Amino acid sequence: MQTARDVLTPDALAMLQSIDTAGSFAAAARAMGMVPSALTYRVRQIEDALDVLLFDRSSRQAKLTRAGAELLQEGGRLLQQIDAVANRVKRVATGWESQLTIAVDTVISKSTVMELCESFFSLNPPTRIKLRDETLTGTLEALTAGLADLALGVALDAANVAGIQGKPLGSMEFVYAVAPHHPLAGAAEPLSDALIQQHRAVAVADSIQRGVGATFGLLSGQDVFTVGTMHAKLDAQLRGLGGGYLPLCMAGAYIETGRLVVKKTERPKRQVPLSFAWRGATASTQGRALQWWLQQMESPATRAALLEQHRGNS
Repeated sequence: MQTARDVLTPDALAMLQSIDTAGSFAAAARAMGMVPSALTYRVRQIEDALDVLLFDRSSRQAKLTRAGAELLQEGGRLLQQIDAVANRVKRVATGWESQLTIAVDTVISKSTVMELCESFFSLNPPTRIKLRDETLTGTLEALTAGLADLALGVALDAANVAGIQGKPLGSMEFVYAVAPHHPLAGAAEPLSDALIQQHRAVAVADSIQRGVGATFGLLSGQDVFTVGTMHAKLDAQLRGLGGGYLPLCMAGAYIETGRLVVKKTERPKRQVPLSFAWRGATASTQGRALQWWLQQMESPATRAALLEQHRGNS
């Protein structure tokens, strides 16, 4: 009988991920160019070796059991570690990483990031770039969890995290804003916490995967509408779905045209220091792609553009 080590190969883990993504054995078999019976046989080999059921076969859908979900979660981490090893080997051989993953906080200018990507690709490097949208503490977690090599817009002090280096990116001012038709638009200033608490807040969900995420500007007992990105938060507040703090650089154009109204509150102005951070302690351990990106970050104009050049909802 085969052992767990015999059957839990990278290909087998990727196959299980494909079944879960496709939602059925038949759909996964078509996507992988396999005969359904062959796919089912391979899954049963894994189940026999582990002595567990990975999929609930009581319906036509391939639904993971609790054991299957745990295997996929841990298996996904194993595949990431394998990719990381391959990345390091590639870097040692050529100086270029096979892939550079950049975690970009949703307060960072997407247009500026794309301009940097355009400049990087003009070098025709062998490195693939992968961008990850992150929010709040999830931006730093992407680095510490090994899911990213570089993070832009870290709101926490990365200098005290082992294996992580960081430098200041700049400071971002946040203002409390509502749509002109929102009840708080005509309220007397400064707005008290008691008054704000009576109205719905729009909040961005922290993208952290483990632990408790951060929240900013929320009051105890306040109704909250949670969205996935800062751009979605801006859109929600433009529609009058709630109030909340927005980056002035992102909301400025809407404030100037009257689509948003800035309200003074009893709380002090919010200036949030942001940084960029990366994995690896010394230049000798950095691949050429990471070195190129860090060189761009040395430019004051680039750092300012990442914080300020927001074009609409870009």
